[in-house]
Amino acid sequence: MTDKPTAAAREHMHKLADKGQKEPKLLTKEEVIALGQHVAKEHGRATEAEHEIAKKAQHNPEGITAAEIKTLCNHVKGERTAR
Repeated sequence: MTDKPTAAAREHMHKLADKGQKEPKLLTKEEVIALGQHVAKEHGRATEAEHEIAKKAQHNPEGITAAEIKTLCNHVKGERTAR
C-alpha cells in the first residue's frame, strides 16, 4: 500500500489550486481544508511557513487570507514541475 495519490486525485488538487490562484476567496471551507491537508502531508517538500499555513487552513479555514490560500495553491502547482 502506498501513500502516493492517484492520478485523478492529483489532477483534482491541481484544478483546485488553479481555482484558488485565480479567485482564492471563492474556495469553499472544504476546499481550503483539502489544500491544507495536502500541503501538510508534504513533509520534505513544503517549507515551514507553508506547513504553518496548512495547519491554519485545516483548523480555521475561515480565518485564512487570500495570500495564504495562494501560497498553498502555489505549492501544489509547484509540485507538478518538481516531479
